[in-house]
Amino acid sequence: CCVSSHSMELNDLRDFLRDAVIRLEDGGIFAVHRVVLSEHSAYFRTLFTTQLRIQENTDVYLPGVTSETMNLILDYAYTENVNITHENVCQLLMSADYLIVPGLLDLCCDFLRRVMATENCIGILRLVSAHFCSSFEAEARRFLMRNFVEISQQSDEFLELPPEELQALICSDELNVGTEEIVWESILRWINHDKENRKCHIAELLKRVRLGLMDRNFFLKRLMVHSYVTGNCESHLFITKVNNYVHDSGSITRKDGEVPIPDFVRPRMPHDILFVIGGWRGYSPTNVIETYDARADRWFQVEAVDPAGPRAFHGTAVIGFNIYVIGGHNGKDYLSSCRCFNAVEKTWCEVSPMNTPRCYLSVAVLEGVVYAMGGYDGIRRQRTAERYDYQKNQWSFIAPMNVRRFDASAATLNGKIYLVGGLNNGDCMNSAEVYDPKANQWTLIPAMNFRRSGLSCVGYHGHVYAIGGLDGRTRMSSGEKYNPTTGTWKLIPHMRRSRSKFGIEVVDDKIFAIGGFNRATTRPEVEYYDEKSNEWFEASNMIACRIALSACVVMGLPNASDYIRKTRDRLRGKRQDIFGHEN
Repeated sequence: CCVSSHSMELNDLRDFLRDAVIRLEDGGIFAVHRVVLSEHSAYFRTLFTTQLRIQENTDVYLPGVTSETMNLILDYAYTENVNITHENVCQLLMSADYLIVPGLLDLCCDFLRRVMATENCIGILRLVSAHFCSSFEAEARRFLMRNFVEISQQSDEFLELPPEELQALICSDELNVGTEEIVWESILRWINHDKENRKCHIAELLKRVRLGLMDRNFFLKRLMVHSYVTGNCESHLFITKVNNYVHDSGSITRKDGEVPIPDFVRPRMPHDILFVIGGWRGYSPTNVIETYDARADRWFQVEAVDPAGPRAFHGTAVIGFNIYVIGGHNGKDYLSSCRCFNAVEKTWCEVSPMNTPRCYLSVAVLEGVVYAMGGYDGIRRQRTAERYDYQKNQWSFIAPMNVRRFDASAATLNGKIYLVGGLNNGDCMNSAEVYDPKANQWTLIPAMNFRRSGLSCVGYHGHVYAIGGLDGRTRMSSGEKYNPTTGTWKLIPHMRRSRSKFGIEVVDDKIFAIGGFNRATTRPEVEYYDEKSNEWFEASNMIACRIALSACVVMGLPNASDYIRKTRDRLRGKRQDIFGHEN
C-alpha cells in the first residue's frame, strides 16, 4: 500500500509533541497524539473530547487490546498503512471494531476477502458476524451458500458447527444445492463426526431439508430406512408425513391448480440464472427476454428489454454480471453492433461494434475475452473471426478459420474454443476445428458422425457436446460428444424432440435445449440432459415460441430474485417436475 506524503510527514512527528499516554493490560505503554487517534477512531475522539478535555491527567487505561495489536493500530493511524497477516487479522479486526476504526476495519475485511476459501469461510463468517462488518458479512454468507457442496464435503470447520448454526444453514432458501440428497449427505457427515452426541438432532435437521424434492428412490430406499430415522420417533413421523404428501401431490395439483406448498417441497433459490434473449418469432425478430429458474422449473418474462430494438441469429456472452448481445439481424440489417446489459443495474448500453457485420455467427467466452466467429454479412459467408477486450472496449481480428462457416456453433473446453458444423456455400458440414488462443491458430479435428447446421454446442464434463441441427434434409434430435483426449465422437441419447436454431446452456449441471424449430414450426419446448442417468427430461415450456434465440447464464447474481417468479412457492405442473424422477 502506498503511503501519502501527508502520512509520511505525520509519521516523522510520531515521537514529538505527544499529549496522551495509553496503558494496556499487558503492561504496554504508548505515548500518542490525541488529534491523530481522534481522526481515525470514534472511540478516542469521544474519549479525548469529553473526559480528558476537563482533566489534567492524560493517561488512558485501555483493556482488551494487546501491545502487538496497539502497535499495528498506531501504524495505521499515523501512516494509513498496516501489515495484516493470517496471524494478526482476527485480533486486529476485533480491536478495530472495539475502538471504532472504520478504515482499519475495511482493510481487515479486504484481507479476509482475498484469503477466503472453502476451508476457512465458516470461521471468517463467524468472525465478521460478531463485529461491525455488515457488508462483508453478507458477501461471506453468499460465498458459504454458493459453495455449500464443496464446503460440506471437505471443510473441517463444517464438522465443528453447533447444531443450531447447521440448522439455520441448511434451512436457507439461498443454499446452493442441485439436489436435496446433498443436504442429507452433509447431515450424515456432521452427525458421524460425533455420532453419540449428535444423532439426537436428526429430527430438527431433517425438518430443514426439502425432502419432497428428493429423488423418490433415494427417499424410499436410503433415507426412510436409515437407522438415524427409524431409531427416532419424531423423525419417523415427519418422514411419513412427507411421504404421504408426495404420494398425494398429483391429485392435489390436478384438482386445485396452483396451491401453496409446505416448506419441505419449496424450491430453493437459484444462484445461476438462465437468460434467453431475442430470436425470431412469427415473421420478425423479437426483443423478448425470458429467464429460467431451474430450481422451480419456472420461466419469467423480463421487462428490461433492449431499447435499441429486436434482433435474431445473434450471439450472447457473459462476463461478470454483464451480458453482451452481439451481431445478428434486426429484420432489416445485418448487424455489427454490440449491446451490453448489466443484470444487476438492469441497464443497457452500446459498446464497440465488431469489425464485420455477422449474422448466424458463433460466440464464445474464454478467460474473460469474447470471441465472434464466422457468420454472414449479407454478401458472403465469413471465414474471419475476432475477439473483444471489454476492458479496452475494442475488437481485433484473430487468425481466420480453416473453413468458412455460418450457422455453426462454438464451445469452450480446457482453454480452447471448438467450432463445429455449420454451412459453407449452402452445404451442411460435419467438420470441426479448434482454436488455441496462445498460438493464435485453428486446427481441424476429426469430423462429427453427422452433418449439422443450426446445431448447438456446449462444453460439459470434459467433452464438447454437439446437439440437434439440420443435416440438409431433416431436423435432428440426435447428439454426439467429442473427447479431446481420444479425438473421437460418440453418440448420446436422442432428444425428445428434433430441433434446430435453438438455445443451449448448462444449468445445475444439466444441459438445457431451449426452443428452436422442428420439422414444421417454431416451438417453445425445453428439455434437459442429465449425464448421470444418460437421459433427456422435459422441463417447462418458454412463454414465447422462438427460433434463432441466444441463451446464456449469469452466475452468482446477487439480485437473482428479481428474475424469478414470485409465485414459485406454489405447486403446479407435472409431478416429476416438482418431486424428481421416479424410476
